[in-house]
Amino acid sequence: MKNLPWAVVLAGGSGSRLRPLTRLIVGDDRPKQFCPVFGATTLLSQTRIRLQPLASPERTLFVVVKAHEAFYQSDLADVDAAQMIVQPSDKGTTAAIAYALSHVARMDSDGVVGFFPTDHHYANTGRFHRAVKLAYKVAARQDSIVLLGASPHRDDSEYGWIQPGARFPRGLAPLYQVHRFWEKPSPDVAEALFANGCVWNTFVMIGRVKTFLEAMTDAVPEVWGVFSRINRTAADLPDVALVEGLYRELRSEDFSRRVLSTCAHRLAVLLLGDAGWSDLGTPKRILAALARTGAAPAWYRHAAFRQSLV
Repeated sequence: MKNLPWAVVLAGGSGSRLRPLTRLIVGDDRPKQFCPVFGATTLLSQTRIRLQPLASPERTLFVVVKAHEAFYQSDLADVDAAQMIVQPSDKGTTAAIAYALSHVARMDSDGVVGFFPTDHHYANTGRFHRAVKLAYKVAARQDSIVLLGASPHRDDSEYGWIQPGARFPRGLAPLYQVHRFWEKPSPDVAEALFANGCVWNTFVMIGRVKTFLEAMTDAVPEVWGVFSRINRTAADLPDVALVEGLYRELRSEDFSRRVLSTCAHRLAVLLLGDAGWSDLGTPKRILAALARTGAAPAWYRHAAFRQSLV
């Protein structure tokens, strides 16, 4: 099983900005990843399906939050307990990624791992698959965290942006150094980034386990120090009381802001191109994605629903 890639599905967010939409779709306040926004299946299930050609089920992990168990237990009923990274609470993406890394590192410290959010939509999944396969190959050969950079449709200041630097001289992919990482810039800066050929950071990240750990040790040593204690004391399934105690020590922190923004020298960006990518973080983005694809789920057909989301 060595040399096979790992995939980590990030499904622990609370999705508070989309609660009006989740209430419209399912009648409660569940996070968006557990809602059937497009079609009849949830965003979590669609992410699993999208990753099937990229990583084996046995090497796919799911980061969730205990409080959401009623919402994910159906989608993940067939997943082994050892593949479930159950957080006691939502402490942001930094903690979620660190917890997953501690798990992978115990089993495969030389492995290559990819992180995949569940609130994404791709109109062209074939382009996504090709880019991720290339990213896994690139990450296995060099000490870089490879980010997928999507061609922007507009100068959106709510996205993270990547300013590409020099192109790597050799390789299998359109791979560039990262000159600078911009996390949710001002509207004026976003306009300039758009005009100058910068790309959106999809937050799909692929790299060697050791490269991620080096980045976290440099950027957030106090966070990795917490999770390294799990490595020293845990077997396949960490003790629940231990993890709960460790999580109480953590602040909620964003991985893009705390880690990626501080370690451009460890990053590379692989150009995804126009795969019809969207981060479904706001009702406006969901409506735009539906408009691009022509999809019209049952909840969307009601004019009152559409008006309430604008």
